[in-house]
Amino acid sequence: MMRRASIPLRIGKVTIGGKAPIAVQSMAKTDTQDIQATINQIKELEECGCEIVRLAVPNKEAAKSISAIKKSVSLPLVADIHFDYRLALAVLEAGVDGLRLNPGNIRDREQIAKIVVAAKEKEIPIRIGVNAGSLPPDFEPDTPLAERMVDMAVEQTRFMESLDFNLIKVSLKAFDVPTTIKAYQMIADKIPYPLHLGITEAGLPQAGAIRSAIGIGILLYQGIGDTIRISLTTHPCEEVSAAYEILKSLGLRQRGPTLVSCPSCGRAEVDVIKLAEAVNDHLRKITQPIKVAVMGCVVNGPGEAKDADVGIACGKDKGAIFRKGKIIGTVSEENFLAALIAEINKEL
Repeated sequence: MMRRASIPLRIGKVTIGGKAPIAVQSMAKTDTQDIQATINQIKELEECGCEIVRLAVPNKEAAKSISAIKKSVSLPLVADIHFDYRLALAVLEAGVDGLRLNPGNIRDREQIAKIVVAAKEKEIPIRIGVNAGSLPPDFEPDTPLAERMVDMAVEQTRFMESLDFNLIKVSLKAFDVPTTIKAYQMIADKIPYPLHLGITEAGLPQAGAIRSAIGIGILLYQGIGDTIRISLTTHPCEEVSAAYEILKSLGLRQRGPTLVSCPSCGRAEVDVIKLAEAVNDHLRKITQPIKVAVMGCVVNGPGEAKDADVGIACGKDKGAIFRKGKIIGTVSEENFLAALIAEINKEL
């Protein structure tokens, strides 16, 4: 797929846009004022593969916490600012790596200019984060929603450019998937800056991951997007896991295992679901890219999963272990899991 060209920028040690890999972000769900809890969660996020973390900064106390948090973590930190421009100035002084500003919530141009001047001096990027739900009611009320979102982002972009600032990243998020897709498609050719993709307030893990995969996946397949965040109502490491699954599905990033497993059917003579779940539990501990297959019979066995690094095709009382579609041995049913894990370990 041909990726949309964009001007690269750096958020801490991570490059966004250009030819850089599509970066995976999440947001800490702790109270930023609780410094230790926030540090602990950021470290959890780093362990599960997150590359950039956003922190909510709703008040002065949260802004003051940024400096201490920054000293104890290695991931780049982006401060999420709504309403009060002074909080943006405070976190810039505290050493934050990036800002997210919602143009629907900070409309005063003098205030925005003060933020931009300070960010330019420190060479800190700003994400213009447009959300469908926070557009001002008086902003183009008769214009379709996706177009309103684009117009607001472009208006803010042009204003920042007029201040000789171009460390810009843009997001256009809505809960509605078609609206989100249309907005990103519309803006893709209007600005040269990196695009941050997301479906906002996507929901609980199952429905939210599906909603995000459809919206974000379509855009990525079209070459649109430079960094992603999956917004789920759950622990943020689940967001990171879902993000990598989307990227792996499109062949854009490889991190951690990929499990290929058949859905099971009347041909299966073993509990394929139970076995696949047990294998998946083991794979959670692995960060290296490896493709593992758990198949329920010879029909969907080595042939259907021939590109798997290692796999098992289960039959009554025994199963065939295979590598890259070639059977390398058979094992008894009581040893299915142990034998497959042993073969997985040989690949690591």
